[in-house]
Amino acid sequence: MTTYKDAGVDIHKANQVFDRLKPMIQSTYSSSVIQGIGGFGGCFQLDISKYQQPILVSSIDGVGTKIKVAVQAEIHETIGQDLVHHCINDIAVCGADPLYFLDYFAAGELSAEVIESVMKGLIQACQDSGIALIGGETAEMPDLYSLTDYDLAGVIVGVVDKEKIIDGRNIQKGDILWGFASSGIHTNGYSLARKVLMGTLAGFSLNDQPAELGGKSIQEELLAVHKCYLSLIRDMKEIVNAFAHVTGGGIEGNTRRILPKGLQINVNYDRWQRPPVFKLIQERGAVPEMDMRDTFNLGIGLVAVAPSSATEEINRIATAHQETPIQIGTVF
Repeated sequence: MTTYKDAGVDIHKANQVFDRLKPMIQSTYSSSVIQGIGGFGGCFQLDISKYQQPILVSSIDGVGTKIKVAVQAEIHETIGQDLVHHCINDIAVCGADPLYFLDYFAAGELSAEVIESVMKGLIQACQDSGIALIGGETAEMPDLYSLTDYDLAGVIVGVVDKEKIIDGRNIQKGDILWGFASSGIHTNGYSLARKVLMGTLAGFSLNDQPAELGGKSIQEELLAVHKCYLSLIRDMKEIVNAFAHVTGGGIEGNTRRILPKGLQINVNYDRWQRPPVFKLIQERGAVPEMDMRDTFNLGIGLVAVAPSSATEEINRIATAHQETPIQIGTVF
């Protein structure tokens, strides 16, 4: 007799974990959640009373090979936060308020400890931003992943009034590009970062503290949580023409995505000091400057495009959020 468990899949393990986590997951619910975890689909009642023409905005993403660092470090809670923050930023820059989130966790062998750590990070990030973790999927696939590997992806849904969608259509020549600091590498470029820092090029271990990092370890830098810009965007969206969340493709690649046809941008990379981790990667890996710009955020995780007349207000709002806006370029 051969069972599913004999084939490497233990369906009861995940169920036991989610039984323990259920109260925490339900703590993210508002009265809008009609049916959450346990059903075939999550049901959410959208309050449209404050919208003239409500438009749903959705996004899906993962955290890439940052997971490899988490697995090696045996620290998984921050990965869950990374995923939620990344997805929130992606729809917030469109002007949307996030409503609910769904996750997908796949592994070669399910570890109750790892699942719980990842889920606690997801739950914490959802609680912090006031969104419901309305559902998810957990899969054990020993023939697809190695036993210690896992992957994580998330879907987020938000809402915005049609007339308040931020899509770059209002960008004009002469607009200023304002950069806001990242918390580090965020969730993009880890294949290159790992190859340089943890491979044969530099050969660091996670606990190493290179002088360039000023007392921080490789582990601290590589697992720094992806910054959430939701509250800053909410307070600033009425005075800007567009936002760009700086992910894969770098500052210019992501900002060009929102430019109207016929417009271009100029970015002055000398206007801010890059976090030391980027200098360490570039020098130890002999990484060309253009590769650095195309791969990493280089210390700028969010770009706001605004007319020069909004400068005073941008500085006021940024100060209230303990942020220092940097004029990194212009539209021409």
